[in-house]
Amino acid sequence: MERSLVILKPDAVQRGLVGRLVARFEEKGLKLIAMKMVRLTRQTAETHYGEHKGKDFYEPLVAYIISGAVVLMVVEGPSAVSVVRTMMGPTSGITAPPGTIRGDFAVATRYNLVHGSDSAQSAEREIALFFKPDELVEYDRAILDWSWQC
Repeated sequence: MERSLVILKPDAVQRGLVGRLVARFEEKGLKLIAMKMVRLTRQTAETHYGEHKGKDFYEPLVAYIISGAVVLMVVEGPSAVSVVRTMMGPTSGITAPPGTIRGDFAVATRYNLVHGSDSAQSAEREIALFFKPDELVEYDRAILDWSWQC
């Protein structure tokens, strides 16, 4: 089973979309194993986005992610990373197709509602940055036997 970090960014929280977006991931068949609302510190944001340091969008990205509350989640399921990324759609809400989170709710590139890990390795690093091991809750959902048959 694979895991992915999902961040519902400040614009998702401010626009009251948290419940709708969490529901989309659960309805897809991903299992929510951790979730919390926080306000990220600059240091944590800089660590999270460290690979982008020096790029023109780095400072605005850090400023945006620390500008308000975010919801951090860990989801689990078969191919969770690629499933989450497909559900999010392309970075720009303008070009994201309808049916994706960004295609349905975003009209900007910077304010694009959601972050998802881009690889299993990134997911492992990101999850460890935001969650302690004992915050990841293991449990069975009988319905997943009906969703995860590959």
